[in-house]
Amino acid sequence: MRTSDTPAQVIVITGASDGIGAEMARQIAQKHGSNVALVLASRTETTLQSVAAQCSALGATCLVVPTDVSDPAQCRALIASTADRFGRIDGLINNAGISAQALFGEVRANDLGWYEHLMRINLWGSVWCTHAALPYLQSSRGRIVAVSSLAGLIGVPGRTAYSASKFAMTGFFEALRAELVGAGVSVTTAFPGVVLTNIRSHGLNAAGVAAGSSGLKEDKAMGVEECAALILKGMQQRDREVVMTAPGKVGRFLKLLWPAAVERMALNALKDDVKPR
Repeated sequence: MRTSDTPAQVIVITGASDGIGAEMARQIAQKHGSNVALVLASRTETTLQSVAAQCSALGATCLVVPTDVSDPAQCRALIASTADRFGRIDGLINNAGISAQALFGEVRANDLGWYEHLMRINLWGSVWCTHAALPYLQSSRGRIVAVSSLAGLIGVPGRTAYSASKFAMTGFFEALRAELVGAGVSVTTAFPGVVLTNIRSHGLNAAGVAAGSSGLKEDKAMGVEECAALILKGMQQRDREVVMTAPGKVGRFLKLLWPAAVERMALNALKDDVKPR
């Protein structure tokens, strides 16, 4: 239950043990200190505790809730734990996700199950967490963030499963944004490009196991600090969307006029050894 010493704002972050999620937590703690409570969720408790310690050292109140967002019961438990501890939710950052790099023709029929698993994490985890948190966010006139991808705006070859999950995520939160206009709840969808995080090595290959490489050229990859800062700026300003790269901004409009050119741009983003032949 909420007590008199509850911080001014309570923010839930999924996928908070590493990469963009962990960096957003640190930046929020750095900016708001004792005025914020961070609820950190991911599957790995040990790394969550490490991030929580870093944020606590900056003055933030932290609650660690190990959560597998592919399980709807655990998503509901995450929100229930937050409400029980703090009595309110002011922000929900749906950041948990998994990548994949596989040409569709190389995926065996018996391995297609990982497509569904990826969808449960990238799309359904966000849906389940948002549904459970919605009454609290409506009460606080809070903020929702969905971390999608440029692959959720432009189909990327070798990323059929990932693009499908991120396009679905983009569509869901676009529709939800319109539904919540009158409730005063903002919905910000972020579209990072290639970011220097471990998601690159944890992404799945055609067999549904960690590939160890993203298959994307990384010479112009964005640093995680810059990516996190851009997302948080969009959240603070209640922006509708945050498209982070110049090619992404150009590509989303160019594909309406010259789709073949955008397809070539997407192919050129792949390393030579993973391009379709």
